[in-house]
Amino acid sequence: MTVPGHLSTEARRILSEEQNAPSNRSAENLPALRAKTKSFIAPAVERILEANSVMTKGIIINGVPCLEVRPPELTAPWPILYGFGGGFVQGSPFEDLTIAAPLCAMTGAKLVIPNYRLAPEHPWPTAIDDGFAVYQALCKKPFAIVGESAGGNLALALMLRAQKAGLPLPGAVALISPWCDLDTSSDSQAFNDGRDPSLTTQCSEAAARHYAGDNDITNPDISPIYGDYNCSFPPCLITTGTRDLLLSLSVRLATVLRESGINVDLQVWEGLWHAFEWDDRIPESNKSLSNIATFLARHFIQ
Repeated sequence: MTVPGHLSTEARRILSEEQNAPSNRSAENLPALRAKTKSFIAPAVERILEANSVMTKGIIINGVPCLEVRPPELTAPWPILYGFGGGFVQGSPFEDLTIAAPLCAMTGAKLVIPNYRLAPEHPWPTAIDDGFAVYQALCKKPFAIVGESAGGNLALALMLRAQKAGLPLPGAVALISPWCDLDTSSDSQAFNDGRDPSLTTQCSEAAARHYAGDNDITNPDISPIYGDYNCSFPPCLITTGTRDLLLSLSVRLATVLRESGINVDLQVWEGLWHAFEWDDRIPESNKSLSNIATFLARHFIQ
């Protein structure tokens, strides 16, 4: 469904700034780009951590470094395994705290964010291997999964691996603009290129090359939209926006999951861009995260 309502003044201002998304994801430029993004988001992270009174600490799970995020009062008995975004070439648990921290406070659940290794230094399947090591520890008790962009890819790939291995699936999953297909020929990657202030097709193509290399991108462990799903998979909420470069992927994924018998709530936000929930300056971000928290609480099997 398209989420009704007028675009906020804050969102209109961001769009009017006409700042192009960073597109130089060459291997040589990635270290500088990673540092620039972390520096840009750091003030927002600090502000959000204080506003939500959540606590963070580094932990190790099955040999994988993770960031644990705890609410002021732990009221939900189910943890959330959270996958951060960045095309598998950028990002970190810290940088996704603009989403993870408010979600933690809203749900009253503990979040665990694997600090999976990045490409091109560590190409596929390293990120999925790291995430699966953490998944294996968390799935011993009821849990949920949330993933943003590449983290949405991670969430789907982990569930597909778990299904094959006979491991429990989460009780519910929420996917924020999931990068579920590394092919860049979808419709929205043409008509939203240049309209999405946060992501370009050139940027996605570079990330796909760094991550997948010469491997077949239709491998479900790389592009999980091609996986085998069935009605045993948990209910799923997918969020995207009409300016999202990956809008088509969310629409296609919703169709694939529904045709497999899975309960899917697709929320398309008018006028908004890729993973807009990452930007706390717009009220739509808080509203979408509130929707996700409500979805998890309503559908989760406790």
